[in-house]
Amino acid sequence: MRAIWNGAIGFGLVNIPIKVYSATESSTLDLDMLDKKDLRNIRYKRVNEETGKEVAWENIVKGYKIDDKYIVLEDEDFEAASPEKSKIISITQFVKEADIDSALFETPYFLEPQKNGEAAYNLLLKALLKTKMGGIGSFVMREREILALIRPYDNKVLMLNRMRYPEEMRNYTDLNIPTRKAAPKPAELKLAESLIKSLAKPFEPAEYKDTYNEQLLKIIKQKAKGKKVKVTPVKEQDAKASDLMAMLKASLEKGKKSAG
Repeated sequence: MRAIWNGAIGFGLVNIPIKVYSATESSTLDLDMLDKKDLRNIRYKRVNEETGKEVAWENIVKGYKIDDKYIVLEDEDFEAASPEKSKIISITQFVKEADIDSALFETPYFLEPQKNGEAAYNLLLKALLKTKMGGIGSFVMREREILALIRPYDNKVLMLNRMRYPEEMRNYTDLNIPTRKAAPKPAELKLAESLIKSLAKPFEPAEYKDTYNEQLLKIIKQKAKGKKVKVTPVKEQDAKASDLMAMLKASLEKGKKSAG
């Protein structure tokens, strides 16, 4: 793996030199965009909208528009905005992970100690495990300030979870959310609770796999052999309120048969 950020964790007066690595990789099939006429690859170019000519990477700069005029920013301008946060992830508080709404979590990263940081790294890891806490802090990566939770993962490594800022969450008040008038009937609620309890069990991540990509790869291999792919029609589900009781009862019966 290749580190995407080098710096340190600020833990009180202790600095822990670390490297940041992406903890995930996409399971999506790598599909190319092709020209339908001759199946040639489609390539995207960075083009000057005025001249229509392609612009080389070394000639591209970033700018912010003020009063119809662009102010160009250099690398040192980004660093000057917050020099400390470009190098240090300062933990400002410790929290219970359960106290953070999961909607705020974004991307996970693994943290690795750099040379001479092993002892302090292990100290923070063990202390977080003991207290069952996570550390909240922020730092600058790729010209953006990142809000993050630092926590133990698998009891063996420190993980950094990139988080969304609350203002990045959209407001749902303009959605058509059911009101109290649409409250469920007591009998329906009781059946729904029974269905939930019947399907409740400890979460085992290994039980879940990306089956869509597996099926898509099978189709690709079939087409490569010249076979025709059959599409199975999917029946649309009817979700009328009057059918709720019947659907709940049928769901419970189906669950009992599967369990038996």
